[in-house]
Amino acid sequence: MSWAPLRRAGRRLGWGVADQGVSSLTNFAVNIYIARELGAAEYGAFSLAYVTYAFALNASRGLATDPLLVRFSYTDLPTWRRAVASCTGTAAVVGLATGTCVLLAALVLGGSTRLAFLALGLTLPGLMLQDSWRFAFFAKGRGSHAFLNDVVWLVTLVPALVLLKATHHASVFWFVLAWGASATVAAAVGPLQAHVMPRLPEVWEWLSRQRDLGFRYMVEGTTNSAATQLRNYGIGLILGLAAVGYVQAASTLMGPFMVIITGSGLIILPEAAKMWRDSPSRLPKYCIIISAVYTLLGLAWGAVLLLALPRGLGSGLLGPIWRPSYPLVLPTTISIMGLCVTSGAGTGLHAAGAARQSLRAAILTSAIYVACSVAGAVEGGAVGAVEGTAVATWLGALVYWWQLSSALRESGRTGGHRLWTGRSSGKHRAADRTA
Repeated sequence: MSWAPLRRAGRRLGWGVADQGVSSLTNFAVNIYIARELGAAEYGAFSLAYVTYAFALNASRGLATDPLLVRFSYTDLPTWRRAVASCTGTAAVVGLATGTCVLLAALVLGGSTRLAFLALGLTLPGLMLQDSWRFAFFAKGRGSHAFLNDVVWLVTLVPALVLLKATHHASVFWFVLAWGASATVAAAVGPLQAHVMPRLPEVWEWLSRQRDLGFRYMVEGTTNSAATQLRNYGIGLILGLAAVGYVQAASTLMGPFMVIITGSGLIILPEAAKMWRDSPSRLPKYCIIISAVYTLLGLAWGAVLLLALPRGLGSGLLGPIWRPSYPLVLPTTISIMGLCVTSGAGTGLHAAGAARQSLRAAILTSAIYVACSVAGAVEGGAVGAVEGTAVATWLGALVYWWQLSSALRESGRTGGHRLWTGRSSGKHRAADRTA
């Protein structure tokens, strides 16, 4: 037995986790720094800007990088370069469009939220372009390049944050601006690493060629992000900005665990897409293993937080806001476990190119998410909102697995797998009789 394929897969997985570790550390550091330096209210304003950034990011990934991963993973170098030029150009255009919308929104907002949105709108093009380079490198199996690009972002960000504090510019505007500007520096390094320049004139051609996947993936991603935005906006309107800050703080504490999930996802999706092309009957078990492993890891990390936060970790990370955030950790853990159960099905849907079923699942689960979260906020405050979120994520997991089952049955490529149909197809029954 040759161990070379396993070693290569291990290296790819290692680079995926390492890269996501740096990327998540960058976002985690900004979240923790703002929570400690500015307090719950301004952190709540930052949280609203952050979920808006996530909305733009999902739009960019849906239109640009998700189709790249599904259709251009492990292709030859000329094909990869042509695809990456169009993909990164698309990400930059999405950043310009969403940045303009955010700046317009800042004009009608007030207070800390307006300042946070103003800084975000100015830097969204760089943020979107930087993220697209990461996915482009992983599509070619160059995880080390993605890792280096994220290191550039982190190395640029840290002195910027230190300088802001030293010069007494510690406000949500300057923190968000430093975060986005340092990402723009990393985005400018991407073409030097890839020897590819983003081609904005090819955006329409890219969107046209990938329209069967791109637009559905965009709607899927933005629907999920919009649900998170509506939840946070609803919590802010019902309970105030401080409650938004507490909810975001509990989510931020899950950041180190999400490094593993998101980092491995950069490898798992291309591998699943390759499996779907070469051996589709293996995909169902692959998806189940993904969900099972992730869920157990999520449970373990939640237990660590519940035990460690009262013993000094809470005040060390979040300062005075850790106490009102602590009761949210348990329902947040249950919610994250629901997302872990969902992740295997979501990977399967994307790998199989089942954009219609994936979009349907996203719309249904997003509606459940908003309804349960807002109802929970009305009934039980911040704790009730997160409990409602937990219920919604587990219901959403059922929806995603149902849609994956439907997609695999329709494709016919899994040979009537018992796992999805509950019985063998005619061909398999005949084989059973002759066995």
